[in-house]
Amino acid sequence: MSVAPHSAATAVASPSSLADRFQMVRQQSEALCRPLLPEDTVVQPTIDVSPPKWHLAHTTWFWETFLLREYLPGYEVYHPDYAFLFNSYYNSLGSRVNRADRGTLSRPPLRDVYAYRTYVDEHMARLLSLADTLPPTVGELVELGLQHEQQHQELLATDIKYILSTSPLAPAYLEPTLAPAPAILAPAAWLPVPGGMHRIGFEGEGFCFDNELAPHDTYVADFELQNRLVTNAEFLEFIEAGGYRDFRYWLGEGWDLVNSQGWEAPLYWTKQAGNWQRFSHHGLQPLNLAAPVTHISFYEADAYAQWRGCRLPSEQEWEIAARHFGATPTGGTFLESNLYDPQPLPTDADPTQCHQLLGDAWEWTYSAYHPYPGYQRAAGALGEYNGKFMINQLVLRGGSCATPESHIRITYRNFFHADKRWQFTGIRLAR
Repeated sequence: MSVAPHSAATAVASPSSLADRFQMVRQQSEALCRPLLPEDTVVQPTIDVSPPKWHLAHTTWFWETFLLREYLPGYEVYHPDYAFLFNSYYNSLGSRVNRADRGTLSRPPLRDVYAYRTYVDEHMARLLSLADTLPPTVGELVELGLQHEQQHQELLATDIKYILSTSPLAPAYLEPTLAPAPAILAPAAWLPVPGGMHRIGFEGEGFCFDNELAPHDTYVADFELQNRLVTNAEFLEFIEAGGYRDFRYWLGEGWDLVNSQGWEAPLYWTKQAGNWQRFSHHGLQPLNLAAPVTHISFYEADAYAQWRGCRLPSEQEWEIAARHFGATPTGGTFLESNLYDPQPLPTDADPTQCHQLLGDAWEWTYSAYHPYPGYQRAAGALGEYNGKFMINQLVLRGGSCATPESHIRITYRNFFHADKRWQFTGIRLAR
């Protein structure tokens, strides 16, 4: 993600619950890196991707900077240079390594980064044992730190895929655990969603980022939404019909990119001996035609929708539909599945219900990433992650197969520039 939004927490769990979750989340980050060689963890083939070693260190710096230095008496910073090496975007916290240069950090070695994590985790355990005596802001910051690390777990999953894809050996991150699914498409259906005034945005108990606030009323006309994500087979029809060669379906900037970058298919697709294959976490595999198409830019998503005579939903329509159909994570594909790919919709899925709204693939909307009415940027350093990015980006909704399940909700607003393709980004049609 961009890295996505930080900020406001509301209700906070008990100290013991937070301690358990802290351990679980921290262990998940390291588990994601376990299949890698040390050499894999320092590679940065593009500015959008950060080396896995940097993710492991940055998420640790977050706990040290915002929790331990402020609230644990007598805490000593692990290394005086790590704040410069592993700060991400926080201008208010001093200078830092340029984002494009994170791949130059051969030092500290990976073993030192793991030692840093152990040191910080031990001190966080001490801090959490004192939580009953600390101000409520500590619990809120711990919850924020957990959500922040889960964001980086998604980035780890997608960055690792991109890094390995650039190797001429096309190495597998993991061996496949499931037999390839049969390429049988569940038929798509159009579902009506009533228009009128609807309330969107986060309300109630639990955590949210500040860009999900403030809840407000919005008007939409009646519309229809397709009951599942667009599949590889359907997108292949667009390719074979010459969609990448016909300017009529493309926004001007998108058409320029198609020509300057030589796009002919989604990222990771390759044609060998006349057959389409796709690089995945399991290496190069035959294209699963029934699975949702992913790794496409907003421009490709919009061009496909135009070719179909449809459009992309707005983020308001998406959230209204998710509420209308009672979307829950149940049945979605998330990081915890260890599949690292969106899964085909079962052919016996109820055609009257809207599927794959949460999990599987981030869904491009035709909505600019702007503040909601009444939005106020969070104070201090933590406010830097949201407000300053609210320009020249598009909103995506729903989470993906790389998103931790406990991290997603229907009000979550992800955001990318229109050309980005390395995340699990897909399409849901509206009309």
